[in-house]
Amino acid sequence: MSRTNKIKSGTAPFYSFALAWVISSFIFPPYRVWGLLATAGVSAVTALIVYTVSSRKSRKAPVQSAPRVVKNTVAEAKPETKSYGPQVDPILEEGRKALAEMGRLYSAIGNPEVKEKINEIMRITDKITQDAIDDPSDIPQIKKFLNYYLPTTIKLLNAYDRMSDQGISGENLDKSMKNITDMLDEAISAFQKRLDSLFANQALDIETDIKVMNTMLAREGLAGEKDFEVQEQKGQTL
Repeated sequence: MSRTNKIKSGTAPFYSFALAWVISSFIFPPYRVWGLLATAGVSAVTALIVYTVSSRKSRKAPVQSAPRVVKNTVAEAKPETKSYGPQVDPILEEGRKALAEMGRLYSAIGNPEVKEKINEIMRITDKITQDAIDDPSDIPQIKKFLNYYLPTTIKLLNAYDRMSDQGISGENLDKSMKNITDMLDEAISAFQKRLDSLFANQALDIETDIKVMNTMLAREGLAGEKDFEVQEQKGQTL
């Protein structure tokens, strides 16, 4: 309860007593002893009733408190990244950093041809880093890609970005930018070969599984040539 409400509830009986006294003085003769006593009694009873009612209301009145500030834990919570182990996680983190930097360069560089090459490099880089999850045995090759080939490519792209910001044309600038553009084609070709080499183990496993399957089918008489011979014999009997 506020201080103002407390003052009002405390003075209400006094005002009710005075008002009852004035009204009673018109009913009972104040110059008579019995009339004076009757006026005082009515006023006192009225004041008591008003005091009792106001006290009950003050006890029932809800106490207003300052609003509680609740932190937005959902907004502040950092997104959790799934862990794939101490060997794979650093590979994925390094790949994310490289992709973020190439994404910045993609937005900064205005040459459509160069932007297209950056986009292709980003696509291959993502596939190479994700291969660490599928086949951890490829991690040594992926590390070599992330520690040398990719950083050198990003370094050259940053140089291209700085030179393109100069806003001027010159023999040295034009030559350097042309060399970088040509180098990107070589990088894309090399990265594609690196990605293909990462699937060598999987290709070997697939080839082995196919050979085993063909052997089992031939042993059970379910291979393609056997099926063809059976169908041909059935055709002759018909």
